Amino acid sequence: MISEDKKGRSFVTIMIVIAVCALLLRIAIERLIKINITQNGSDASVTLKLISAALENYAKDNHEIFPAELSLLTKTSPPYLERDYTQFPLKGYNFSCSRLEPSSYSCSAVPIKCRLTGNTIHTVTTGGLLVSEECSKKE
Repeated sequence: MISEDKKGRSFVTIMIVIAVCALLLRIAIERLIKINITQNGSDASVTLKLISAALENYAKDNHEIFPAELSLLTKTSPPYLERDYTQFPLKGYNFSCSRLEPSSYSCSAVPIKCRLTGNTIHTVTTGGLLVSEECSKKE
């Protein structure tokens, strides 16, 4: 009987250890996801600043006229941008320039899935003004 009691306690001990490990693993994964979401937002903000700087430099070199499309910034020699960031998602964000007019622009970075790939929508407008706002779960 003593050996059955020890087996029972060993099983319970193993189950407790597994439960504690599962809890710690869950906490660690949640923190990693939050860190990744924060990093995605920071990268999106930096990329928009890069796009804005390229647009502003293009305008300085072209009599204060912004390009009609973002892809023109990659076709110059040397290029203002190494690639067109509006073509493909980057680190959980979709980039777009909804307004590219000769005298102004507005570009934004929107999370692919709100609260999963990013928490904020970033928008940069003429003059390099960057605005960030929380995304809503309705998207």
